[in-house]
Amino acid sequence: MESLEEIKTRIEAARPGLVIAIIPNPGPANQPALLLPNEYAAAAARFLRDDPALCFDYCSNVTGVDWLDRTVKKKVKVKKLVEGEEKEVEETQEEFFAGYLEAVYHLYSIARKHGPLVVRLRTSDRSLGVRLPSLTPIWRSAEFQEREIFDLYGIHFDGHPDLRRILMWDEFTDHPMRKDYREPDDYEYEPTAHDDVLVRAKEHAAPRPPLDGAEAITSE
Repeated sequence: MESLEEIKTRIEAARPGLVIAIIPNPGPANQPALLLPNEYAAAAARFLRDDPALCFDYCSNVTGVDWLDRTVKKKVKVKKLVEGEEKEVEETQEEFFAGYLEAVYHLYSIARKHGPLVVRLRTSDRSLGVRLPSLTPIWRSAEFQEREIFDLYGIHFDGHPDLRRILMWDEFTDHPMRKDYREPDDYEYEPTAHDDVLVRAKEHAAPRPPLDGAEAITSE
């Protein structure tokens, strides 16, 4: 298989105006990925599938990732006047990164027997802009997995042929794989709270008023 840089260059050359970033992966898998711009994602995906040399004809899996807002501290060297003399000193600066959601696709070529190629799509934020183009029209195997990401992360895949919940019930309004998800005290399908659900329910229960004399005797 060609290197990631070579694949990136070929896609950009075939699709004028398309700029792709290479995202490193510091984890043990060490699988860097191509970050596709959302407006060109479908065209780039179609090129990856249809190009005779690449021929990524199979999408093995699609996963969701939730990145919360985070602040990163880094040490930088700056020039400052120290006792009337300009010196280079080290300072700690903070950089804020707004949160976002991702859909990560793993692609293989059955025809050319190479892969995986990891491709990422990224939302603009975690609240209002959680929309991505669906790649199901390119790789039909992504259909159920994009539905799962929609269900558990809340990403809306524009152009998906049948975008609806696949694990949670239709009336459920939250997304359990979000990192800030908080499990409710009870669920409507549980007529009687039990175990850890009962413990959480008791923590929020209103205190009972004291019994009067007649109620006390009756309760005994």
